[in-house]
Amino acid sequence: MTRVAAIDCGTNSIRLLIADVAADGQSLTDVVRLMRVVRLGQGVDRTGQFAPEALERTLAATDEYAALCREHQVEAIRFVATSATRDASNRDEFISGVRERLGVEPEVVSGNEEAELSFRGAVSVVDPALVPPYLVVDLGGGSTEMVLGERAPKAAHSMDVGCVRMTERHLLSDPPSATEVSGAVADVHAALDAALADVPLAQTRTLVGLAGTITTVTAQALGLDEYDRDKINGARLPVAEVLAACDVLLAASREERAAMPFMHPGRVDVIGAGALVWREVVARVRDEVAAAGGALEEVVTSEHDILDGIAFSAVVRA
Repeated sequence: MTRVAAIDCGTNSIRLLIADVAADGQSLTDVVRLMRVVRLGQGVDRTGQFAPEALERTLAATDEYAALCREHQVEAIRFVATSATRDASNRDEFISGVRERLGVEPEVVSGNEEAELSFRGAVSVVDPALVPPYLVVDLGGGSTEMVLGERAPKAAHSMDVGCVRMTERHLLSDPPSATEVSGAVADVHAALDAALADVPLAQTRTLVGLAGTITTVTAQALGLDEYDRDKINGARLPVAEVLAACDVLLAASREERAAMPFMHPGRVDVIGAGALVWREVVARVRDEVAAAGGALEEVVTSEHDILDGIAFSAVVRA
């Protein structure tokens, strides 16, 4: 076993996984798994740079994670930064801050590498009863990655739509107006049209959704009275139930969302836009599969995602 630390720094949250990876590199055992909502991507879509307060929040969480890595004597650390960091003109300030705290160089990965890491994490624990090819969708704050494959990716595409970006760009009212929703839907449809040039969605046999927006939609669909990772992980829900849960979250007011017992406080402001993105992705995949003569009847949710993929990849650095 090799003890590694994987850090995924996205637009909305920064997450840590300390895990023991088996010698064959095919399985891992969690030691610590944490998330802090820091909203690093606050305003980046509008300004093109990180806000000082967003940097402060994110580096404070990095300090916390550095202490945990020392406490648990990790042998290798990999820090991956994604959409917001790709877009920010002052990312060097963030990168140097991380380097000082962790002693490793944070990696600003491309959308395609982000997709491949998400795919690796998801398929590492996929139920063998599920039929490939799998379409793995990782819906983040600034971007959404789509990757199709069996044991390895065959096609991937990164879309610049996510829960934070769509909230800041479109969904400004509480609850959002019909005009705001229409604008966001148009953006997502354009992004999906572009994705089709790279990823043949019609070949999907199993749709697997990852990350906080999708796990929250799943909690809504399951009617959970608290966030329960074990019940969410591996959940298989009819497409219609997933779409209905998305509609509920999109239409809810901020007060209604905050009162939902499974809702993480850091997702209250952005879950409506995330649900909109997931609704449009699920509907498009369903329609593409149907047009090719198939049927997509259910959606699978996984709590194993890019963080797990980063952990597997960190072993070679130990």
